[in-house]
Amino acid sequence: MIRPLAVFALFASLLSPLAVNADNLPQRWVSTGGSLSEWVVELGGEDKLVGVDSTSQHPASLQKLPSVGYQRQLAAEGILALRPQVLLGTEEMGPPPVLAQLAAAGVKVETLPADADLQVLHGNLKRIGALLGDEARAESLFAAYQARLNEQAAWVAKAQAETRAPTVLLLLGHAGSSPMAGGKDTAAAWVIERAGGNNLTTHDGYKALSSEALLALDPEVVIFADRRLGGDEARQALLEQNPALASTRAGKAGRLVAIDPTLLVGGLGPRIPAGLAELSAAFYPGRTPLNPATP
Repeated sequence: MIRPLAVFALFASLLSPLAVNADNLPQRWVSTGGSLSEWVVELGGEDKLVGVDSTSQHPASLQKLPSVGYQRQLAAEGILALRPQVLLGTEEMGPPPVLAQLAAAGVKVETLPADADLQVLHGNLKRIGALLGDEARAESLFAAYQARLNEQAAWVAKAQAETRAPTVLLLLGHAGSSPMAGGKDTAAAWVIERAGGNNLTTHDGYKALSSEALLALDPEVVIFADRRLGGDEARQALLEQNPALASTRAGKAGRLVAIDPTLLVGGLGPRIPAGLAELSAAFYPGRTPLNPATP
């Protein structure tokens, strides 16, 4: 006869490794790079976040957490004051001496790639999932994400079979400064192409354009991402700072489309599929848009 205490001991022995593993996982996180912070939330780790950087604005609940500043200009003192066990960010995170100081203080510094690439995203999700102890959820989220992008690609293919892709320029900046045009190797170019546009830039990275260059490119659609302003206020500031825009096909037709700049920070984030659907609707007006709901 098996006694109840023996049964309890058997189950305890089976479950104890899981409990030990869970206890060994980091419980206090600081996350930098908006998209990575959003994935931590999607993977069920929001309650572990004790601080985020200034680009981590979504969901709105993250804005209530202590800020450690901009991801490229971190300070060790402010981060160490939060007593984190892990600092999560991309290769854009820095400066390097601060990261070295944090590592020397015992903080686990997790640096992930920020490339706009599905395989990179898959690897990042698996790593975050492992740190949270839920790799199965990471795989499920990636599968749903990939399905949304496949749906997006099919929609674009059908639209382009009937309509020529518009020429597009994405400008990133803030009021009072010259905006930077997203080059061919950037998240901006990835977003334009997946939304069904023809990216006009041929340079690498982000580069300021002169009025002459802007007029020569003459985009049909301009996407703009302002770090400080939004909506009509950002649009007006963009036109005031770059009057040549009004003479382009985009300016004449009023095809100036605003996006949230945090969509472009920290790699491919969970809001990208919805953002692509909204841009596609702007690129191909008159067509029934995709449901912008996120996975």
